[in-house]
Amino acid sequence: MDILSPEEELRYNRQIILRQFDFEGQEALKQSKVLVLGAGGLGCAASQYLAAAGVGELTLIDDDKVELSNLQRQVLHSDATIGDLKVDSAARSLTALNPHLTVNTISTRLNDDALSELIEKHSLVLDCSDNVDTRNQLNRLCFKHKTPLVSGAAIRLEGQVAVFTYGDNEPCYQCLSAMFGEQALSCVEAGILSPVVGVIGAMQALEAIKVVSKFAALPTGKLMMFDAMESQWRSFNLLKNPNCPVCCD
Repeated sequence: MDILSPEEELRYNRQIILRQFDFEGQEALKQSKVLVLGAGGLGCAASQYLAAAGVGELTLIDDDKVELSNLQRQVLHSDATIGDLKVDSAARSLTALNPHLTVNTISTRLNDDALSELIEKHSLVLDCSDNVDTRNQLNRLCFKHKTPLVSGAAIRLEGQVAVFTYGDNEPCYQCLSAMFGEQALSCVEAGILSPVVGVIGAMQALEAIKVVSKFAALPTGKLMMFDAMESQWRSFNLLKNPNCPVCCD
């Protein structure tokens, strides 16, 4: 049986005609299952492009409800969904965007056992959370299952993206987070310009598609940083920490 229906072939035609991507890339996307932790600014931006591009199944995790202050940057929510769970609001928008998509929602914080079981069932994970503890938890469990992790963060006028596939001699997110410890601020404390989360979320979606479809090399071992003031990207080598408690244990 064909993986893509005639309607899907037409819907995704502009991707399929890309020589590097072709039918194989589109079919890989349809068969993929992507876990997105966070349905805020980054999660909304990343998941809408994954949905539109043809990912077969998305699982959204977030225990927050939509607030008025979210609408400046969280593009899947609206005035009509204020007070709703973010995962429910996002799921409705995503399925309206692409009816071929399956969306699963989880509106509670998961402990290690539950999150580990979930990660094991997915092709890759997008970290769209807003705190270091959650990011370190995701990294630790993704490392356990060797499930690729695409990490994103945005604050003020800056953002960063990193891809972790946990290959030999590759760093993990803990190697990065150890350099700034517990001092990271939230958007509530420091502010955020709306398009910055869109840029970073779109980059997370792009890297996720590359992981799934294997149509291009991945920027593993790199930290990609975006400066909105200068409209400039910079890429830095991210070294493996020989004392990392996760990837060097």
